[in-house]
Amino acid sequence: MRGSREVPCPPAAEVLLDAEGSTMDAKPRTNGHGKSDRRVVPEKSPNKDERSSAEAMEGRRLAKRNSWERDQHRTQSREELTAALSRVREAARRNKAERFTALFHHIADVECLRQAYWETKPGAAAGVDGMTWQQFGEDLEGNLRDLSERLRKGAYRPKPVRRAYIPKADGKVRPLGVPALEDKIVQRAAVEVLNAVYEQDFVGFSYGFRPRRKQHNALDALSVGLERRKVGWVLDADIRGFFDNLNREWLMKFLEHRIADRRVLRLIQKWLRAGVLEDGKLIEEEKGTVQGGSISPLLANVYLHYVFDLWLNQRRKKMNGDVIVVRYADDFVIGIRYRNEAERLLQELRERFAKFGLELHPDKTRLIEFGRFAERNRRERGEGKPETFNFLGFTHICGSTKKGWFVVLRHTMRKKMVAKLADLKEELQQRWHHPIREQGSYLKSVLDGHYRYYGVPRNREKLRGFRQAVIRLWWQVLKRRSQRPLKWNQLLTHVRRWLPDPRIYHPYPNERLHV
Repeated sequence: MRGSREVPCPPAAEVLLDAEGSTMDAKPRTNGHGKSDRRVVPEKSPNKDERSSAEAMEGRRLAKRNSWERDQHRTQSREELTAALSRVREAARRNKAERFTALFHHIADVECLRQAYWETKPGAAAGVDGMTWQQFGEDLEGNLRDLSERLRKGAYRPKPVRRAYIPKADGKVRPLGVPALEDKIVQRAAVEVLNAVYEQDFVGFSYGFRPRRKQHNALDALSVGLERRKVGWVLDADIRGFFDNLNREWLMKFLEHRIADRRVLRLIQKWLRAGVLEDGKLIEEEKGTVQGGSISPLLANVYLHYVFDLWLNQRRKKMNGDVIVVRYADDFVIGIRYRNEAERLLQELRERFAKFGLELHPDKTRLIEFGRFAERNRRERGEGKPETFNFLGFTHICGSTKKGWFVVLRHTMRKKMVAKLADLKEELQQRWHHPIREQGSYLKSVLDGHYRYYGVPRNREKLRGFRQAVIRLWWQVLKRRSQRPLKWNQLLTHVRRWLPDPRIYHPYPNERLHV
């Protein structure tokens, strides 16, 4: 199998169940005859793509089994790259303990970098070097060849990321990092190669930042799980400052379970140590990974795969009743049958995260009674309706159909809608004197985008409410454009032309996903 060799290594699930990390120590394992079966690669050995480490140090000619690599073209075609990654994918799927020793040459390949360039957003903000997507593309082939050559020679040095802030729905700001364009390209190429390995390992309930797994896939899985399983309690949890507190030493240990290519590991360490440029000052942090780069979501998934996913898969086998889990990045929901087990799991989860430098957010982590039995049980105790919880922009509510069957209602979060309308009001004030045609076209795009995300079954009333709020904001702007106030009938003419009616874009969860 090109691009990999099997090196004995403990299974990831077995290793990570030891939360103290004792099994992570670099102790050789024995093969039953008192001899170590651990293969040690000398630190001075260069991990190049054309010659093996031993041959590079001893000056020998290539062995017969490696001779075919000398005949490869310097750059692969797209078909060759796809075939090579398919072989990596198959090897990773077939053997969960296999460690890959030769992946770097895929990342440094010109074709892989070219594909990463075209997948980069042309309108994205520039990094500290000011290089834009269009400027890089003026001499695309020359720039890609130069970048590939620097990667192969070890001369590539990532630049610090530029700090930027975006507003959050609660009024706070979220810090983001804007990498330089070259770093975006290399990171995206690395993600493409590493996904070939890790997509075979990641568990089914992990949805965030993965190929062909979007927010609505996670929402559908959650709804179907809550409706079809006997769930009585929901743990709605969020990890506090996850990207800022991620432990880099643990991260590198986790990566080494699958990646034995030292050049790939050094490349990731370079990105982690590149630092952040804010107000002209370089800030070097010892933990965390900067949000905004293409590599950060993958590293986050790898970290939580070992810290949370594998541990919870083992833990829920010991629990009574149904257990459902849906995780999207650092936000996750767990459905549990019994309250005592839910409370015990929450305490164990806090302890588990603390051992890896993480903490559950005290304000965003709640254990609530929710599910098909919640309303009946609360009514018998003389309590009110079941509480609701928020996940991926939707408020989840216990409801029922006309026939009395339990159903999960998903309504647009009020906080999200209020924040969106506040931004829209500010934007319309900036477009105060623009022609009505331009304003109408802009508002049409806003509504279309809103419908495409929030247009789920049983949420039509919230969509109508958002449209009515947009109409009122537009009327306030148009009335102030002249001394002759715009009449309501005149406004309706523009509304019918530009503002589309609510539309449901998504099918019922059980039609798109069966758990």
